[in-house]
Amino acid sequence: MTDKTILLKAYASMCITKRNAEIFDENRQICKYVHSTSRGHEAIQIAVGMQLLECDCLSLYYRDESILLSLGLTPYELMLQLLTKADDPFSGGKTYYGHPSLKRKGFPKIPHQSSATGMQAIPAAGMAHGIQYLESMKLIPENEKPIVVCSLGDGSVTEGEVSEAFQMAVLKQLPIVFLVQDNNWGISAYADEMRAMDAYEFAAGFKGMKRYRVNGSDFEECYEKIAEVFSYVRSKRKPVLVHAAVPLLGHHTSGVRKEWYRSEEDLAEHASRDPFPRLKKRLLELGVTEGELKKIKEESVLLVNDSFQKAVEAKEPELDTLLLHEFAPTPVTEEKGVRAPANGEPIIMVDAGLHAMNEILRDNPEALFYGQDVGRRLGGVFREAATLAQKYGDNRVFNTPIQEAYIVGSTMGMSAVGARPIVEIQFADYAWAGFNQLVVEISKSCYLTQGKFPVSTIIRIPCGAYGGGGPYHSDCIESSVLPIRGIKVAFPSNAADMKGLMKSAYLDPNPVIMFEHKGLYWSKVQGTENAKCPEPGEDYVVPFGKARIFQQASEEMVESGESISVITYGMGVHWSLNASKNFPGQVEILDLRTLYPMDEDAVMESVKRHGKCLIVTEEKSLNSFAESIAGRISNKCFKYLDAPVEVLGAVNVPAVPLNMGLERAMLPNVEKVTLAMKNLLEW
Repeated sequence: MTDKTILLKAYASMCITKRNAEIFDENRQICKYVHSTSRGHEAIQIAVGMQLLECDCLSLYYRDESILLSLGLTPYELMLQLLTKADDPFSGGKTYYGHPSLKRKGFPKIPHQSSATGMQAIPAAGMAHGIQYLESMKLIPENEKPIVVCSLGDGSVTEGEVSEAFQMAVLKQLPIVFLVQDNNWGISAYADEMRAMDAYEFAAGFKGMKRYRVNGSDFEECYEKIAEVFSYVRSKRKPVLVHAAVPLLGHHTSGVRKEWYRSEEDLAEHASRDPFPRLKKRLLELGVTEGELKKIKEESVLLVNDSFQKAVEAKEPELDTLLLHEFAPTPVTEEKGVRAPANGEPIIMVDAGLHAMNEILRDNPEALFYGQDVGRRLGGVFREAATLAQKYGDNRVFNTPIQEAYIVGSTMGMSAVGARPIVEIQFADYAWAGFNQLVVEISKSCYLTQGKFPVSTIIRIPCGAYGGGGPYHSDCIESSVLPIRGIKVAFPSNAADMKGLMKSAYLDPNPVIMFEHKGLYWSKVQGTENAKCPEPGEDYVVPFGKARIFQQASEEMVESGESISVITYGMGVHWSLNASKNFPGQVEILDLRTLYPMDEDAVMESVKRHGKCLIVTEEKSLNSFAESIAGRISNKCFKYLDAPVEVLGAVNVPAVPLNMGLERAMLPNVEKVTLAMKNLLEW
C-alpha cells in the first residue's frame, strides 16, 4: 500500500491541476494563447514526477503539466509561460504552455520540448544513449544511475521517428522509459481511425523492450508500477514502455474544444474514470476526513487564484529580447594557430578531416562519432573515418541503422547530457529524412530555452557531383539548409580550412553542418590540386563568419578598372581558380568558407573594390543561396557596381543525371566560368 503522506501530496497536486484547468477556462480572453491541460492524465503524471531524481532526464509533451507541478514547479511559474511573460522560466515568453526547458539544481534535466507529436522520442533516446556512453567512459559518478523518461501520447506512436527511437533503445539497450498516455483521442480522430494496435501491442515487435500496462486513473496503482519500472531501468539499464490508459477530461487544446466533436456518451464515459474523485475516495477509506481534504482543496484553489492574478500582472518581455540566444557564444573568434607549417607535406582534404577527428577524439573523452558505415569494418564509404574505431573503440565510433532522423536528432539529446556528438549523413541527398529533427528541434533549442540548451554537434554531410554519381548521391543542398536559423554552416574548399573549421566547429557550443565536397576529398578530379595544402598545426582554428581571399588581383588591374570579384566556396573555388588563368591579375577569388554566418563585410568590400562581381555555385542557381547573395550585393553596393551581378550555377533541372555527358552539361565547369568572367570583364 502506498504511504498515505504520498497520497495526500498527490491529492494536493490534483487539486492544483483541476483548479488550473478551471481558471484558464474561466479566463479565456486572458489565456488567449493556445494551451492544453493535464486533466484526466494527472494520476500517472504525478506518480512519475514524484519519483524522478535530480540526475534524471525528462522529455515531455504539451499535456504534461502535472509532471511539472509534481516536480516542484509552481503554478505561478507555469502561468508565466501560459501568458508569455518576461519571467517565464523556460523560454522568456517565446513558446507554448507545457513546453518546458529546465536546467535547475534539484530538478531533472529537461531540454527543449516542441509541439510536434512524437518528435521528442529521438532526442530522448539520444539522452539515454549519451548517458550510456558517458557511463562507459566513467564520466558519470558511479553512485548515480540516471534514467530518461520520454512522455508520449499514444497517437504519436504511429510516427516513424518514434519507431527509430524504439529501435535504437532496444538495439543499444538504453536506460529509457517510454511513458505512453493513451486517452484514445488524437484531436478529433478516434483510436480506431488512427491505429491498428495501441503502443503496448506495437512495442511487442521491438525485441528487448519490457512492457507494462497500467490504469492511469488509479494513482496508487500508477505510483507502485512506476516505482517498479524506475527500479528496473536504474538497475538493469534497459528500456521499458509503460502504457497508461487515461481519460481526456479537458479540451484537446483551448483552441479545439471538446464540445465541438465529442459525444455526450463519450464525455460521460471519460468522466467516469476521473482520477480525482477516485483518489479522494481512497483517502477517505484510509481515514482522512472530509474536513482535511476540503482544507487541502481550499488551499490549492487559493494558491492557483493568487498565482494567476500575479501572473496576469507580471511584466511583458522587452522587445530587444527577440534577438537573444540564436547562438551560444563561441570561444573561437579569430584565426589562430599555424596554417602552413614550414616544410609541411601537402595533405588531401579527406585526410585533413580524418586527422582533425583523430585529434578531437584523442583529446576529448566526451566526443564520439557515428553514422552509417563509419564503424571499424569500413571506416566510412569515403574512408573519412578509417582507423578511428580501432583506435577509440566501438562505443565511440560506430555504425547506426539507416536512420537519418535518429542520427541528426539524437545529437540534441547527447548534447543535453554532456556528450559531444559528431555524426555523418552519408550523402546530402539523404539529409531530408533528418530535416524534421534539424528544423523542429535542434535549430530552435538554444533560442527557445534562453541559451540553456544549445546543441553542441557537428553534422558532416558529403555532397557534390563528379564522375557519374548520379541522382541521390551528388546533390548540393546548402540553399535548403541556410534559411533555417540557429544552424551554422561551413563549406571548406581545401585541406587547411577543412581541418581548421572542423576544430572550430567542435569548440563551438552550437550545431554546425559541415558540407564536404566528395570531388575535393582526394583531389583526383582534374583541376582540384589546390585543395591539397600543408597540414595545419593541431592548434589551428578557423572562425565562422570569416572569408579568405584565395587569390588576389593585381593592384594595377584593380586601379585600371579591369578586375572582377568572384564570390564562391567549395568546388566553385577551383573552377574559378582555373578559369582565372585566362585573365592574369584580373580576378580576385573570395572563398566564403562558412555560409552562415557569412562574412558579408568581406563580400561587400571585395565588390566595392572591383565594381564587377560573379558568384559561382554548384547548386542550381534559381532561388539559390547564390542568388540571395547577389540580391544583397545589389542592394548594398548598387552605386559601386559597373555591371549587373552575375550568378553562375548548375542548370536548373530536378536531379543530377547519371550519364556523365549529361552531368557535365548540367554542372558548372572551367569553360563556363571562363565565359562568364570574359563577359563580365568586357561589360
